[in-house]
Amino acid sequence: MARLFGTDGVRGVVNEFLTPELAYHLGRAAATHFGKEKEHPTFLIGRDTRISGSMLESALAAGICSVGGNVVIAGVVPTPAVAYLVRQQGFDAGAVISASHNPYPDNGIKFFDGNGYKLPDEVEDQLEAYVRQSAENELPRPTGDGIGTIEYNSNLAHFYAHFVRHTIDTSLEGMTIVYDGANGAASSVGPEILAGLGAKVININVNPDGLNINHHCGSTHIEGLQVAVQQHHADLGIANDGDADRCLLVDEKGQVLDGDQIMLLCALKLKEEGKLKDNTVVGTVMSNIGFHKAAKELGMKTFATAVGDRYVLEYMREHNLSVGGEQSGHVIFLDHNTTGDGMLTAVQVAALMKEKNQPLSELAGIMTKYPQVLINVRVATKTGWEDNDLIKAAIVTAEGELGVEGRVLVRASGTEPLIRVMAEGPNQEELQSLCQEIADIIGREQGLAE
Repeated sequence: MARLFGTDGVRGVVNEFLTPELAYHLGRAAATHFGKEKEHPTFLIGRDTRISGSMLESALAAGICSVGGNVVIAGVVPTPAVAYLVRQQGFDAGAVISASHNPYPDNGIKFFDGNGYKLPDEVEDQLEAYVRQSAENELPRPTGDGIGTIEYNSNLAHFYAHFVRHTIDTSLEGMTIVYDGANGAASSVGPEILAGLGAKVININVNPDGLNINHHCGSTHIEGLQVAVQQHHADLGIANDGDADRCLLVDEKGQVLDGDQIMLLCALKLKEEGKLKDNTVVGTVMSNIGFHKAAKELGMKTFATAVGDRYVLEYMREHNLSVGGEQSGHVIFLDHNTTGDGMLTAVQVAALMKEKNQPLSELAGIMTKYPQVLINVRVATKTGWEDNDLIKAAIVTAEGELGVEGRVLVRASGTEPLIRVMAEGPNQEELQSLCQEIADIIGREQGLAE
């Protein structure tokens, strides 16, 4: 049996891989695990706006209750809201039903412990063992008052909004902000946060219908936000993904700021305030060369983890650090929340703009981005590419041509049937050519997915 859990929970096409039956068994598994320390553990469940969300929510909740766990259903809320509310409201565990930036036919289930942290690999392995036992009807089935209960609380999103607003001391009055909610989990709470801070908010893509989440909008399709910012002469554009744990920004000129630039700006602010622990900001192997160079010039240290916000978080926790994240827009402020938080990130940068009284385009000038090309190869199998001699030779050749001013990174996606080919260096055309050569060989050797 292949491992159920990827880099961000269990994820796949609903009713092909992620079935209601699997959600039910995952609920039984999770309640069994957390029930080892408490007879009736209470779970908080949140979800995004996908059409399959309520179906999976019902199945997951039923599984939890069937083993004696209790459930509070928050409805549509961002992933970081669940992470915050679990620890703030005293839940024993949390679950989020979302496939983040993926298209709407996909969905996923991920769990948080009582402190708001995603589960480590060894706990996910234990859950997988329990899933197998559940499927074979080997887990307990209490009766009578041993069965769990389900409650609904639609007000919890407002507690999260209050929390995010109070992570800054600055009013956003006088700012015009375009907010792109990706028709996702923050479509209501995002505008509530920004308006509550005094900004004039122009909302786009905040009308989810179950099918339009991430569809040509949000952080994965930011072109519409760029246009809207310039049309409305806005100071700032904010784009979340489907579950709002990511944030990308658009400056007043319509230029995009990615996670590397956002992290650097926020880390510098913390450094100037004497709050940047160990003077270090954490990125990943995907972080731009310019990120590391700029941090060094500004007197800060960097560290690069494997791709995945869970790995960034693990390193931050181990070394007691303040800020880290991914180029894709997952930014973690560990002094405030325990996972990437798109709205928290957005208000930190908006407050910085107000305090510095500078447009975002000027603030972003602290970092020069090196050209970067990324090609996603959809493959029949992700297995064995690292040991393929032709693929290895193509990578070595490309690295030799780029030399010390560039780099090549090839890795398999943790959530999709993709192998990602990235190259970075001073010449865009050269990068495109080198990436395409490697991608073509991967496609031939690994088989292109239909």
